[in-house]
Amino acid sequence: MKTLIKIDLKSPPETQEVIHNRWHPDIPMVAYVKPGDEFRVECVDWTGGQIHNDDSANDVRDVDLSKVHYLSGPIGVEGAEPGDLLVVDILDIGVLPDFEWGFTGIFARQNGGGLLVDHYPDARKACWDFHGVYTSSRHIPKVEFAGIMHPGLIGCLPSKQMLDIWNKREGELFATDPDRTPPLCALPYEPTAHMGRMKGAEAKAAAMEAARTVPPREHGGNCDIKNLTRGSKVFFPVYVKDGGLSMGDIHFSQGDGEITFCGAIEMAGYLDLRVQVIKGGMAKYGIVNPIFMPSPIQPNYTKHLIFEGISVDESGKQHYLDATVAYRMACLNAIEYMKKFGYTGEQAYAILGTAPVEGRISGIVDIPNACATLYLPTEIFKFDITPNAEGPTVHVGGVDLATTH
Repeated sequence: MKTLIKIDLKSPPETQEVIHNRWHPDIPMVAYVKPGDEFRVECVDWTGGQIHNDDSANDVRDVDLSKVHYLSGPIGVEGAEPGDLLVVDILDIGVLPDFEWGFTGIFARQNGGGLLVDHYPDARKACWDFHGVYTSSRHIPKVEFAGIMHPGLIGCLPSKQMLDIWNKREGELFATDPDRTPPLCALPYEPTAHMGRMKGAEAKAAAMEAARTVPPREHGGNCDIKNLTRGSKVFFPVYVKDGGLSMGDIHFSQGDGEITFCGAIEMAGYLDLRVQVIKGGMAKYGIVNPIFMPSPIQPNYTKHLIFEGISVDESGKQHYLDATVAYRMACLNAIEYMKKFGYTGEQAYAILGTAPVEGRISGIVDIPNACATLYLPTEIFKFDITPNAEGPTVHVGGVDLATTH
């Protein structure tokens, strides 16, 4: 497989022209391919090497999130024009030889937090070792599972019109509560922008309006879809000439929702891709956001404990068909269950963020309660975690996630 983009793990990502950390239509392409081409793209981890394989969470506490995500690209596809669909086959995903480990972070409230930040407001970290398709962590005993490697972030460059729409609507949201912690959204921020091959005054001006990579948007971006693994096919809307495909934030594994924020097992790695173009595909199929076809290859976990949550929060307050509240409560119910077997709340939280957990909206019409469900695969545990007449047995203890010093 031809390596189209090669990165240097020993050099800061800001020194590498094949990497960028903002979305802007004028970021120059770093390579071009033709429809039908197959190629490899190497990617740094989403933080650009800010997190280390050790037993301290100081790096998670202190990570500079204004720099992320670091993406490889953009790649131009000859003949792609606005209104087309860029078809991307993910042929393979793998680990780089100098980065055969991964990390998970529970982010502190002041630095982003997560779905359960009110319960777990402090920074924590778990490091994971890779054993072929399997992974385990010294910070979470008696758990091992097969990963579903996938790019957390992949998409095409936005047009100037699309960028203006993003900035307007996100700016209006931010203005409703500008002092909120964590903030309502991440607005453009020039000081830490890395605009790839764009330099000087041009780069500085573009960075002042360039979109941050934090959320998913119409072009794809940071969707964190765990099933977007090897064998998947994605149809991306094209908004600029040649498409401008970029990618990064590779995950070894993730549970639906990536609930700790840095909830997946983050890694550096490579993607093997093939591209095609469907001319006029956006109008032909009525596509605004990307669509994808999942892979035929998935870990075959068949036994699950399914936890329910409804639109009634921790305080007992009733919400109206609120699926976010319902999913949060399903997660909290699963965590309380796992704590009975000796896991700390932080360990259980990390398991839900990293293991191939299935999250579903099971009911969204029965007023006032949405029903969300969380499918926890029981086979990932090295003991029987299912209910029985004797009650739970404590199987783990004395170990916890890395904390701050």
